[in-house]
Amino acid sequence: MTLKIDHNSKLPLHVQVENLMRELISSPTYSNGTTFLPKEIELANTLGVSRSTIRQATNKLEYEGLLKRKKGVGTSVAVKKKLSTGLDHWYSFTNEMKEKGIDVFNISLNVELVPANETIAAFFNIEVGKKIVKLSKLKGTKEEPIVYFESYFHPRIGVSLKDDFEIPLYTMLEDKYKIKVVRSNENISARLAGRYANRLGVQASEAILVRERFVYDPGDRPIEYNIGYYRSDKFVYSIDIKSNQ
Repeated sequence: MTLKIDHNSKLPLHVQVENLMRELISSPTYSNGTTFLPKEIELANTLGVSRSTIRQATNKLEYEGLLKRKKGVGTSVAVKKKLSTGLDHWYSFTNEMKEKGIDVFNISLNVELVPANETIAAFFNIEVGKKIVKLSKLKGTKEEPIVYFESYFHPRIGVSLKDDFEIPLYTMLEDKYKIKVVRSNENISARLAGRYANRLGVQASEAILVRERFVYDPGDRPIEYNIGYYRSDKFVYSIDIKSNQ
């Protein structure tokens, strides 16, 4: 791409350089973080500005977390790693992330009574339309949402609308109801964000990951039906396959 400064513009040079740098780091050449940016002296000579002007712009981008410097090596784009989880992890999303040193919190939370649809009724072996507790949670970091969950609980358990759903779900179930979750059957698919776009902060036409869980206790009795809608740009599933040989 062509980098050019307008020396006749009323816009300060460092602001022009900052704007050009934002364009530069979003280009395919640099956006993946594997290629170092041109050195300060090269940029200064190309744009006809001082090195201090270049440094002022790059310092701001580094402060925003967009650039990273390696002393004596160079400057590159700071690529944010996607959160990941293994398919063998059935437990709380909060606890999964805590294991990785990532703090997530409830951006929004809602609890209500809803009629069981055919899928849930068949899993719980109850009548279609029977009122059950539904928990909706939007979880993420301080910067952005990551996943939207909808959980439905078997009426046998006695989960109440007044329960404390701010704590990790399976911790609450075990501490209050002595329900221990040991197994889940899962379906994972991709679909367009559609009506979940606003919650997740993405476009309706963007793809998201959908994880459907059928959760059981030690007696193989159904406990929870859960469906999660994950931002595919922020989350990835990993599979560790080992040979039997």
